[in-house]
Parts: sequence; structure tokens; C-alpha cells
Amino acid sequence: MDVNERLRLLTRNLEEVVTLEELKSKLASDEKLKGYIGFEPSGPFHLGWLIWARKLIDLQKAGVEMNLLVATWHAWINDKMGGDIDRIRLTGKYTVEVLGLLGVDVNALNIVDAEKLVEDKEYWRLVVSVAKNTSLARMKRALTIMGRKSEEAELDTSKLIYPAMQVADIFYMDLDIALGGIDQRKAHMLARDVAEKAGKKKVVAFHFPLLVGLQGGTKMNLEEDDALSQVKMSKSKPESAIFVHDAPEEIERKIKMAYCPAGQVDGNPILAINKYIIFGTDGETLTVERAAKYGGDVKFESYEELERAFVDGKVHPLDLKAATSRKLNQILEPVRKHISSKPEFEALIRNIVSNVTR
Repeated sequence: MDVNERLRLLTRNLEEVVTLEELKSKLASDEKLKGYIGFEPSGPFHLGWLIWARKLIDLQKAGVEMNLLVATWHAWINDKMGGDIDRIRLTGKYTVEVLGLLGVDVNALNIVDAEKLVEDKEYWRLVVSVAKNTSLARMKRALTIMGRKSEEAELDTSKLIYPAMQVADIFYMDLDIALGGIDQRKAHMLARDVAEKAGKKKVVAFHFPLLVGLQGGTKMNLEEDDALSQVKMSKSKPESAIFVHDAPEEIERKIKMAYCPAGQVDGNPILAINKYIIFGTDGETLTVERAAKYGGDVKFESYEELERAFVDGKVHPLDLKAATSRKLNQILEPVRKHISSKPEFEALIRNIVSNVTR
């Protein structure tokens, strides 16, 4: 694979790369690149996570040696799964299995358990080094990476450890690329700023967009963390999210109710699902089925083609929703089958859903 094709795979469907020049330099040197993404085992896998699953596949195809951090301790600090470490561990196992069903080459991943990291005193030396080179004010501002407000550290001091741990994760694994949502930007920028003082390489940061919830929303300024958390797809708002275990009729119902104004692109979750998930991998198509009097069926081979037709009024929102439901159900069918064959996963999901809806 030549440099231009690797660059295309690495950078498509990203919000930003910090910095593109550094990435190009690394690719030109033909050095073996190491990357990572970390996730908190915090609940059922929803469509928003498919965005980073697709990007993980892109990085693997582009020859990046990928590390997947199962951030169990991070989830514990962040009060996920009620702080129950056993449930956090099971959720981590479930997430890794789902990634494999979605096309990630799990066998080629270096799966890193945060509980192994914390056994090493060198890891904690890095955590302290990051803390010594970061002001309290900046550490508190970085709490938005975990969906928290800065004042929450006043009640639970452990929250302040989280950003330092995330930076230490990057340094400990000696990474070239850190992949994360745009909501992880502050941690990545902190890592880049502290790197020289800590004697570590400056990581190239890949930031993918957050999938807007089914209720829709407008594009937010990168600093508007509170507003961003209100519009993104989240497992804490089940009616605004689609989960990989949802039954076909449930997906159809949710998408039918979703925000999708005719001709509007910004804040449109149905178009976003098509852009980042359905067309988030090469070779995918979408067929919109219509009665002959409305022009008959039409097949789209790229997202750009679909968006133009939608903006020009050539595709009705209801037809787009129906086509999107059908395609998503095709993508998710293997996942649904696998989860239904694992009683421990089904029980975990039932428990999570009942706690969210109480």
C-alpha cells in the first residue's frame, strides 16, 4: 500500500488530525507506527462506538500496530457500572467480542488491560510526572474527557487522577498515534504539551466526530463540552441511541422517529449514520426503495452522492430512514445473534437497561 492510500485510510472521516504534517512525516519515513484507542467498559455498545470501530479497521488496514486499552480502572474512577469492577470487566470482554463481529481484526490487536498497567510502578511514575507538569486548573478543565464537570473533583478527588492516567497510558505504550473522539481532545493536547518535559515522543492525535443522538442537534464549537454532551448519542439516553443488540423492529421504530428534516445535513443523525457507519468502510452501498411513481429504486455507491440527492430533494426523509434501517439491520445481525448465544451478555444488558430506565 503506497503512502497516499495509507494517508487516505488514516484520515478519512476524522474531525481533525494534530498534526497532519507530523503524520505525513512519519509515513514518509516508513517507520512502523504504533497507535491506540482506549474505552471505558461502561454499557451496551451503541452506534456511536461504530464510528471508532470503523476507524480502528482503517488504522489496521493502513499497517498501524494497534493497541486497544480496556480501561477498567478508568471506568471505576468514573463510577461506571455502579463502580462494580466485576461488571466492568465483563463489559470489557463483551465490547471486545462485539468489535470482532463488526470486522475489527481482534487477533491482530494488542489488547491492554488497565489492571495490568497499574501493577507496574513505572506506570505510576508516569502518572506523577504528568501531574507534576500540569496545573490544578488545567487538570480540572480536562475532566470533560470523562463526561464530568470540573467542580465534580470537589466531591471525589480520584477524578483528578483520570486525565493524568490517560496521558500516562499514551506515554507508557510509547505511541505514535492516539485515536479518540473529539471529546478526548483535551487529554491528547495535554499529552502533547507534557511530552517533552516527560522525555516522551509527541503523539499525533486523531479525533473522530461524535455521532449526534437521534433527536438531532447542531454542530458544536469544540470547546462547548456541556452542549456537546447534550446532543451526542449516549447509552444514558436509550431512546436517542441505537444499540447493537436492538431488535430489527426496535431499530426501525427508533429511526422512524428520528430527526431528519428534508434537505438538512447539519445535525441530521440519519445522514451521519450513513456517512460514518454505513459508508464508513470501502465498498458499501445503500439502496433506497421507492414506488415507480416516485422514481423507483435508486442505489448510492458513496455518501457524497447520497447527500447531494438528499439536499436536492431527490430522496424523501421517510425513504432514507427505511433504507437506513434495512442496512443497519444487515450490519448488526451477526452481533445480535452472537449476543443472544451468550447468556452472561444478555443478563448484563438487561441489568444495565433496567438501571437506566428506573
